[in-house]
Amino acid sequence: MNDVRLRQLGSTSLRVSPLCLGGNVFGWTADEHTSFRILDAYTAAGGNFVDTADSYSAWVEGNQGGESETVIGRWLASRGRPSDMVIATKVSQHPDFRGLSASNVRAAAKASLERLGGETIDLYYAHFDDPDTPLAESAEAFSQLVEEGVVRHVGLSNHSPGRIRAWLDVCEERGLHAPVCVQPLYNLVERGIEDDLVPLARERGLALLPYFGLARGFLTGKYRPGSAEVDSPRAGKARAYLDAPRGRRVLDALDAVADRDGVSQAAVALSWLVDRPSVVSVLASARDPEQLADLLPVNHLRLDEESAALLTRSTDPEPSETS
Repeated sequence: MNDVRLRQLGSTSLRVSPLCLGGNVFGWTADEHTSFRILDAYTAAGGNFVDTADSYSAWVEGNQGGESETVIGRWLASRGRPSDMVIATKVSQHPDFRGLSASNVRAAAKASLERLGGETIDLYYAHFDDPDTPLAESAEAFSQLVEEGVVRHVGLSNHSPGRIRAWLDVCEERGLHAPVCVQPLYNLVERGIEDDLVPLARERGLALLPYFGLARGFLTGKYRPGSAEVDSPRAGKARAYLDAPRGRRVLDALDAVADRDGVSQAAVALSWLVDRPSVVSVLASARDPEQLADLLPVNHLRLDEESAALLTRSTDPEPSETS
């Protein structure tokens, strides 16, 4: 299971597994012991790409932010960092480091490195746009971190296509290190970026690394009409997808492909996503090793054309939905 075919992340030298392990649950729904077990199982299966943010999980009562980075840092220290491990983290939402001003970006990167250990952040994202800071100031701050060796590569998350293009243009005009990837919300039932961000990514050579690839858990197949309540903080939003006609259509399509290939619906949904244009790796998190086991096949599973087309049709807008 560990012979995973790694993918090149955009124009960089980084090579990452198709499944990127989301660290948002570490220090939240997964305690440190369980988080270590998840990380152990993920790397044992050939995964090498872990995503977190300095704000995870500040929303939990009693937490301050940085809990996920701390757990990952302790795991790396206890296990020894694998030579090909790629760690991504983000700045702008930590309670003590809000926004993308130059001074904040620098201070937050230092704090993240202290929690994660090591000397360099492989991939550093601007987590959310900051309209109160001049874009050029932010772009120069990230680029300077690359120059200094604090960061290897820059990414953007939750930025509009217009702002992404503007950031790239500033970097081109000023000779700065430009973002190499974008982390957008994208999945089988939320395909809006196909109209604008995907064309931009293809035009400018950006890698896409979607989050919420399982639509808050809906695409795992656990949410069905009349089914029992699911114990998850995201259950309400996940179940809401059933209200749309495409919600039930996609479940039928997922069931058909999963039954034929002998894998989970989650693995099918993520496999569809990882082979979309410009997508290099897809984020998904698991709060225990059992949940992770359902995700791991995405590192090897490739859907045939018929299965991919069936899934795509299941969430193509109906004429009444676009009129």
